Amino acid sequence: MEHLTNKDFTSDQEVRWCPGCGDYAILRAMQKALPALEKKKEDFVFISGIGCSSRFPYYMNTYGFHTIHGRAPAFATGAKLANPSLSVWQITGDGDALAIGGNHFIHALRRNIDINILLFNNEIYGLTKGQFSPTSQKGIKTKSNPHGTTDEPFSPSDLAIGAQGSFFARVVDTNPKLMQKIFTESEDHRGTSLIEILQNCVIFNDKTFAAITGKEVKQNAQLILEDGKPMLFGAEMNKGIVLNGFKLEVVTVGENNVTEQDILIHDEKEQDPTLHAMLARMRPPEFPAALGIIRAARRSTFDEGLLNQLEYEKENAKFKTVDELLRSGETWEVKS
Repeated sequence: MEHLTNKDFTSDQEVRWCPGCGDYAILRAMQKALPALEKKKEDFVFISGIGCSSRFPYYMNTYGFHTIHGRAPAFATGAKLANPSLSVWQITGDGDALAIGGNHFIHALRRNIDINILLFNNEIYGLTKGQFSPTSQKGIKTKSNPHGTTDEPFSPSDLAIGAQGSFFARVVDTNPKLMQKIFTESEDHRGTSLIEILQNCVIFNDKTFAAITGKEVKQNAQLILEDGKPMLFGAEMNKGIVLNGFKLEVVTVGENNVTEQDILIHDEKEQDPTLHAMLARMRPPEFPAALGIIRAARRSTFDEGLLNQLEYEKENAKFKTVDELLRSGETWEVKS
């Protein structure tokens, strides 16, 4: 097969996001990641709903479908079932996925159909000019709530794990190399892969993730998880996560008799999601934010089950064609 480069996945459409938007970095990371999957351009399809992120399919030189608000999981499911060989990528935002599209979103995760979902989370409605979204932090003042929101925000990780999601990863838009790595590994996972991207909206919610991504704090505010490796972070990689009773705790190696052997080892494949959920909930200043692949557990997929069922019925069905069915048993003819 011809070796492809990122240019092969770049469409001829003018990219139209606000200058400085985090979406540019996500798009570039995706275009760089796809050649490593060694598939033809025709083997990919990008499906989006409504929102700033949903322009994404126009900028990918692949098959694409810009659908309706919140309904992209239904289209993605249909595409995967109709052509199981396709690599299906759903592009969505926190408003599109978690508000009007919430029902479709949780059932895609529950069914565990083999698609990849990129959730651009900027904690705001950007396309409609700055209203609070399901992930907006409590108290934030927006155009639709000038006195501050009184809602508790949705946690995408809690929602995903509660819906029996088999794969959950998180990345920031300022780390393109980690994005590329997660994109390729999500495609390798059999089942619904949900990737939450903490994406900065420079116009309506600028620096909402500064406590995680700020240059002066990021080394102590980010824990990049790697399967089978200790949960270490910090400028000197001497801070770590331990389990103290039923709660996580930050410790420093070399202090209070703590050694590296005391630090938790990440197991992304663990079936029990309890620790995965605890890691995903961590936030500064008490904890670093967990980035990378948090959960990648194996379980059966919706498409595997359905396709196996169809094959069984084809082999064992009494009737092989509609014509055979119509002509079976008693028949009659209606004449005018």
